[in-house]
Amino acid sequence: MHYNFDQYIERRGGESYKWNDYGDEVLPLWVADMDFAVPEPVIRALHERVAHGIFGYGRPSPKLLDVICERMQRLYQWTVSPEQIVFLPGLVTGLNVVSRAIGSPGTGVLVQTPVYPPFLKAPLNHGRLLDGAELVAHREGRQLVYELDDAAFEAAITPRTRLFLLCNPHNPVGRCYTPAELTRMAEICLRHNLVICSDEIHCDLLLGSAQHVPLASLAPEIAERTITLMAPSKTFNLAGLKCSFAIVSNPDLRRRLNMVSASMALAVNVMGLTAALAAYRDGGEWLDQLRTYLTANRDFVVNYVQEYLPGLATTIPEATYLVWFDCREAGIEGNPFQFFLKQARVALNDGAHFGPGGEGFVRLNFGCPRATLTEALERMRAALSERGLAFSRTEINPH
Repeated sequence: MHYNFDQYIERRGGESYKWNDYGDEVLPLWVADMDFAVPEPVIRALHERVAHGIFGYGRPSPKLLDVICERMQRLYQWTVSPEQIVFLPGLVTGLNVVSRAIGSPGTGVLVQTPVYPPFLKAPLNHGRLLDGAELVAHREGRQLVYELDDAAFEAAITPRTRLFLLCNPHNPVGRCYTPAELTRMAEICLRHNLVICSDEIHCDLLLGSAQHVPLASLAPEIAERTITLMAPSKTFNLAGLKCSFAIVSNPDLRRRLNMVSASMALAVNVMGLTAALAAYRDGGEWLDQLRTYLTANRDFVVNYVQEYLPGLATTIPEATYLVWFDCREAGIEGNPFQFFLKQARVALNDGAHFGPGGEGFVRLNFGCPRATLTEALERMRAALSERGLAFSRTEINPH
C-alpha cells in the first residue's frame, strides 16, 4: 500500500513530549521521534491485542525471537540465536544497564564526542568516569565530514577504561562507519581488553545507498566482547511503547546484563512486544517508502542550507533522520539553539549537550512532513535574514 508521509497529524495538546514542551508558537524539530503514523500492520496488531482485553505480565514470544534472528541473518548474514537476545525497555535503559554491569565505580567508559547525551550521562549515573575521544570534523566548503582519529581514539584509553560506548550509525553526525573503521576500533578495544557496547538503534534508517554493518558480525572474537543494542523504536516510530533488545553472544556478559536488569525490575511492555513483532514481520513496505522520503528530506535540508543559509555548514547524514549544523561562522551572537528558539520559533537540540565538539552546533530532526520542514527552515532563514546573515528568497515549493 502507499503511505502518505506528507500527511500532517496533530500532536499538540496530547501527551507528546516533543510537541508540548515549548508552546504552540514553536515548531519542534528536536526530540528524535518522527511525525509519521506507524505502519498499518502495526496499528492492526495493536487493535487486535487491545481487543483481547487482558494486559498481564508478558515476555517475548518465540515468534518475535525467531523474527529477530531471521532479520539479522537476512540483512547482515549474522547468525544470532534466541538465547543471545536480552530484552530491555529502551536504548537509554540499555546504556545504563551496560554502564552498571561493566566495570565498577571509578572505572572509565570511552565515548566519542559529540554524541547523543545519554552516552555522557549513563556512565556517570553509576559512578563511572568518562574517557573522551573527539571525532575529527573536516569542513569542505559548506559540508561537514566526520572521521575517526585512530591515534586519538587509542590515546583516550587509560588503565581505568573498561568499556567503550559506540554509536553506529552515529547520532548526531549521521555516519555509518565502514567495516574498515569498525575493525580498527574493535582491534584497539580488544588490544586493551575493553568490552564494547554498540548502539545500533538507527541501523534501519539508512539514507540513499548507505549500508549498515553490525560490529559484532565482523568476527567471532569481536562478537565475544560486544553488546549490541537494537530496537524497532526509531525505525518504526514506536519509542513510546518501550521495547528494545541487546544481542550478546558471550554468556558471561549476558549473565551480567540479566543480573542488573533483574535488580532494577526491568520489563518490556506487552504492547511494545506486539508492535515489535508486527513491525519486523510486516513493516518492510512502509520502511522502504519511509527511507525514500527521509532521503529526499535530507537532500532538501542540505540544498536549502547551501542556497539560503550561507553561514551554516551541515553534515550529509548517511543514516538517521538527524542533521548536524555548524553555526560557528553564521554570525550568531551567543548560543545558536537559543537564537533559533527565540528569533525563529524553531526548537532544535543544543549542540553543547552532545559534549566536546558540540558547542556552536544544533541538531535538526527532519523526520516530519516536508511542509513542516520547509516552514521551519523558512523561519530560520527569516531570523538570520533580519540580521543580514541569510539570503532573501521567494517562497519555495515544499515538494
